[in-house]
Amino acid sequence: MSGSSPFRMQLVHLDLKGAPPKVSYLAEIFPLFHALGANGILIEYEDMFPYEGPLQLLRARHAYSPSEIKEILHQAKLHELEIIPLVQTFGHMEFVLKHEQFSHLREVELFPNALNPHKEESLALVDTMIKQVMELHRGIRWFHIGCDEVYYLGEGEMSKQWLQQEQNNMVKLCLTQMKAVASHVLIHHPNVKPIVWDDMLRGISEEYLTESGIAQLVEPMIWDYIEDMDVHGKVLLMDKYRKCGFPKLWVASAFKGATGVNQSLTIIGHHLKNNIQWLKVADSGPAEMLQGIVLTGWQRYDHFSVLCELLPVGIPSLAVCLQALKHGGYTDNVKKIVEKYLGMSNLEINNFMSESSGTFPGSDVFSLVTQVSFHLRHSVDELLERNRYVTGWFSSYHRKRKMIHPVMIQYIQPDAIRYLLTRWNAVIQELQAALERIFYPDAVEEWLEENTYPTIQKLQQLLQDLDAAIAAQS
Repeated sequence: MSGSSPFRMQLVHLDLKGAPPKVSYLAEIFPLFHALGANGILIEYEDMFPYEGPLQLLRARHAYSPSEIKEILHQAKLHELEIIPLVQTFGHMEFVLKHEQFSHLREVELFPNALNPHKEESLALVDTMIKQVMELHRGIRWFHIGCDEVYYLGEGEMSKQWLQQEQNNMVKLCLTQMKAVASHVLIHHPNVKPIVWDDMLRGISEEYLTESGIAQLVEPMIWDYIEDMDVHGKVLLMDKYRKCGFPKLWVASAFKGATGVNQSLTIIGHHLKNNIQWLKVADSGPAEMLQGIVLTGWQRYDHFSVLCELLPVGIPSLAVCLQALKHGGYTDNVKKIVEKYLGMSNLEINNFMSESSGTFPGSDVFSLVTQVSFHLRHSVDELLERNRYVTGWFSSYHRKRKMIHPVMIQYIQPDAIRYLLTRWNAVIQELQAALERIFYPDAVEEWLEENTYPTIQKLQQLLQDLDAAIAAQS
């Protein structure tokens, strides 16, 4: 590899459909993004955009205000980070189609993920969404219109009827919607180029893609987040898009949110390998086509799934990946640079850091989440499932009947359990305070409820049952 980045643009993806950070935290973290080598942000607003009029119901409870959007853009400009907004316009439309007022625009009546491409009202809805986002993002050069993973396309009743006509097929159905949305962007904003995720294009023949005219309307963004990504296959795909007439394209790796739907800690080594593979693609592919790379940081797999790694937890991975891209690889020297930026010592790539700290914004969340993920469940499971006195003399059968051998009380040690509970409650309170500085209350509640409360409740229940059994002895 070259020792420098082949990517002119290196963007960090902010997925706001889960645990969106407060603007104050973005102002803290943007300078670090810039220092690490990023020069842009792909911001996927979802329900955090302050939609107005009939679209106001799309807003999340803590959606950014127009003034907060302007502050985000101001902070981005201050730190030389170019903003590209992303609005889903075909698939992943759950945040719109879950509402009863828009449910009639679903491709399949029961499923809120894909938009019905046959209804004029569908395109009018998307046009209005784009218009409102554009109004707060004047002067942008690109606008990402999504269009990935349009599941169940062609399975709606209107699509089934349309597909029965001889001249129609699934490819035409998909491309017609993409072209309609992209054309809207270009007609009203001729200086803004639409971007689309490329997965719905990959399987289409060169001939059909060329004849469709889609290459004159959009720039595809090729995405793949696996660590052993097929480099040769990606180079061939880029060449295919070149032959179809696409003058420019993008690629997308991941720095978090791609290794497990409920992942709480980021597997840095996985994401580093993924980004190194993209470096190899860039070194082998048609360089003149390549606009840049987006490092995606997914926060949910879709609108209804649980949270995966929180942004502060993924910052060390982002730092490693950005610096590896900047320097054309990952060396001991790059590792030292990353450690300096993060205020960390002995950064681990292939193992989770059980005792981790740092001085980067959100490092307290990173440290406490690591502590909880490593030790909370383990310490409680150790007590409930591997302590012979609990499993042998205070099983669920015993607990239900408030039975316990008096001799065994001294071995189970209620005071030690009480201490363990007190200690973990203190850690969780500290984590809650750290989370509340960065995130809105609903995200804090969700993360704690998913990742700490079930385990703490097991411990509390054991203590209550033990106290009840002891009381029954007297």
